[in-house]
Amino acid sequence: MARTESPATSSSPSHCSDEDEEERRNLVPQNDAKPLPLRRSPPSSSFEIAPAVPPRVGFRLWSSRPYLLAFSLPLILVLLFFSLGLGRLFQGISFVPVASSSSSGGDLMRESELRALYLLKNQQTELFRLWNLTLSAGAAPSPPPFLPPNSTSAPNSTSPVKADQPKAPISSPTLDEFRSALIKQIKLNKEIQSSLLSSHRFGNLSAEASDENVGTDLAGPGVGLCRKVDKSADRRTIEWKPKKDRFLFAICLSGQMSNHLICLEKHMFFAALLDRVLVLPSAKVDYQYDRVLDINHINECLGRKVVISFDEFAEMKKNKMKIDRFICYIASPPCFLDEDHTKRLKNMGLSLAKAEAAWPEDAKLKTQKKRVVGDIIHKFSSNDEVIAIGDMFYADVEEEWVMQPGGPLAHKCKTVIQPSRLIYLTAQRFVQTFLGSNFIALHFRRHGFLKFCNEKKESCFFPIPQAAECILRVAEKANAPVIYLSTDATEIETNLLQSLVVLGDKQIPLFKRPSHNSAEKWDALLYRSRLGGDSQVEAMLDKTICAMSSVFIGASGSTFTEDIIRLRRGWESDSKCDEYLCQGELPNYIAENE
Repeated sequence: MARTESPATSSSPSHCSDEDEEERRNLVPQNDAKPLPLRRSPPSSSFEIAPAVPPRVGFRLWSSRPYLLAFSLPLILVLLFFSLGLGRLFQGISFVPVASSSSSGGDLMRESELRALYLLKNQQTELFRLWNLTLSAGAAPSPPPFLPPNSTSAPNSTSPVKADQPKAPISSPTLDEFRSALIKQIKLNKEIQSSLLSSHRFGNLSAEASDENVGTDLAGPGVGLCRKVDKSADRRTIEWKPKKDRFLFAICLSGQMSNHLICLEKHMFFAALLDRVLVLPSAKVDYQYDRVLDINHINECLGRKVVISFDEFAEMKKNKMKIDRFICYIASPPCFLDEDHTKRLKNMGLSLAKAEAAWPEDAKLKTQKKRVVGDIIHKFSSNDEVIAIGDMFYADVEEEWVMQPGGPLAHKCKTVIQPSRLIYLTAQRFVQTFLGSNFIALHFRRHGFLKFCNEKKESCFFPIPQAAECILRVAEKANAPVIYLSTDATEIETNLLQSLVVLGDKQIPLFKRPSHNSAEKWDALLYRSRLGGDSQVEAMLDKTICAMSSVFIGASGSTFTEDIIRLRRGWESDSKCDEYLCQGELPNYIAENE
């Protein structure tokens, strides 16, 4: 599937290097306190669903209406639903596909069960929110006892406290007991959901699969809801062991940097299949990759020299630089080359063989045909010393294999293509200075995206109020204090978005990367190395910061977002809450096309 991006705007503090006319791709241990013994009571017909909450916690719950409502209201709704036959209110609403049945009574029972499951899931979300609040409460220092103005009493004074004075905070043991009771209710909630869902499983679908975003691992911020994605045990790979005297000359032309990185990754896959060393493009006809990528890292990960720069290739060939065979993957235009690029290649002293299409019949196709490894080896194997295959951005070859976390190559690193060491360290310093360990990153793509998205079958350009609602849903689950904003949006758009991103009565700040200030030292490494102010370096810095976030919200259709997702999967920083902005929704208002 073709993907494109738009160029980063160098004047913008936070870059999203994508361009509308070049976009072509659809996106992608708490210490539990022992519970007090239960009081014996006469036998009762009531259904007891959980151990009793310890008395001190119970007292706190009865004296704290929000906690009481959070526990009791969903359970009361479930009981009312079954006792009063409220299922008819929800006729026509479907939450999970249910197999057809000739019994209307059975259908009503299944609908009731699914409605109960829906309410339990809402209760579970609220329970996790309460749990996150206990983390904040436990981390905050206890305030000193209340003293009225002009009071000379010591803090440990035994004078009575007036009725209208604030109550003392919950003591640590009581808070631990409350957390213990809360954990039990969360686990019980999940057990009830699993039981209700057991009769609605289809094929290999399980209760766990139906709610993969929610777990019971209650350690750290955003517990249970936004935990890290488990690393896949199996990865399909190929060894890259090139012949030292056989080369594949990389050519990448489509779009901006993110598109070119996808093109390079596919070239690396082809080079591995064909046992060739990959020659990176010259900065005279492409980007200067060594300013943004760690080239040495690629060779170190593979344990051998698999990638060389154009300058190394030129030194090796002296005055006899030649592409012996031009086998074009893209049939029309051949190799996706234009006259201007061809002239620039020749001006560097490079002799070019005549271009030939691997599949001439593809010239009539509107979209690229899917190819497999056997097709590639059959068409592109050659004993010629240097070959080229043209731009590979639009190539549809073993996409699941190529785009898997860690990539298709066997290596000893987390990911092969990654930012340079200077950019990586600068991103770390930025996060330490402004964001901390728990933050959401948002790639908010706007410039040129309206027309691009509206030309698609399902538009991906959302009105700002709708976008704010989608962001808030993720923010509530992530429980993060700040959102890093990587955007090309105008100030009036970001100001409106900021005014709407309010959770409860608290505004969540949207923080953009500031312009260089010599008084701040977080970006000193880049400016000391004369990389500061480079638009491509700043775009890669934005990607790296986003890849380090606790939770990432991307822009569907943007290869800038796709590159961030690739890094997060490779670095194993992706979370269960990662998603595209308003994923699964359509804009609530769509303008007509021209």
